Amino acid sequence: MQKAEESIMTYKEEFIRFMAECGVLTFGDFTLKSGRKAPYFINTGNYKTGKQLCRLGEYYAACMQEHGIQADVLFGPAYKGIPLAAAASIALWKNHGVEVGYAYDRKEVKDHGEGGMIVGSKLEDGTKVVLIEDVMTSGKALREVHPKLKSVANVDIAGMIITVDRQERGLQSEKSAVQEVKAEFGIDVYSIVTMSDIIDAIEHDVVDGKAYLPQMCAYREQYGVI
Repeated sequence: MQKAEESIMTYKEEFIRFMAECGVLTFGDFTLKSGRKAPYFINTGNYKTGKQLCRLGEYYAACMQEHGIQADVLFGPAYKGIPLAAAASIALWKNHGVEVGYAYDRKEVKDHGEGGMIVGSKLEDGTKVVLIEDVMTSGKALREVHPKLKSVANVDIAGMIITVDRQERGLQSEKSAVQEVKAEFGIDVYSIVTMSDIIDAIEHDVVDGKAYLPQMCAYREQYGVI
């Protein structure tokens, strides 16, 4: 990987290498839940240490800074999004001097104590909220949390950040999950990296995977969206 190390890597390249080092990004022959045969797999369940979570938060924060995304509150849908939103809010303060609140939802409404469905920063009309998630397969998580947020207050959902945009069309649509969310809710979804970024990283020796490059390109050609 000498070529990639001759110059300073971008945060996207660093993230792709980070995923590979954590065993989150792997190459091979995989059958996805959709039934498609894919040459790569993203297993976010392999993030499992404090060090990894700390770095994840830094990548989310870097993505927000790159796109100029402003928020009053980072919201992590239960359960996977909870530690991600907390880590991203810490990284925004520590690395960029930006203070934001964070919140998350309960799976069931609490009827004692402080009660309610939302834990953390209070949501009010006009609160600018950015959703923090790991990956987006179908947009199901957003469809579940959107009415919850709107039932609490008329918040301004300023965007959603995920780790990887697979850039492939759904089973029932020519649009990707990211494009469907934009069309349905008017919400922009930003990703730390895309499938195209991963292919570029292989080509530039950021990660090992040259043996699967033809399959990666063929998969994008068959299922990809622009």
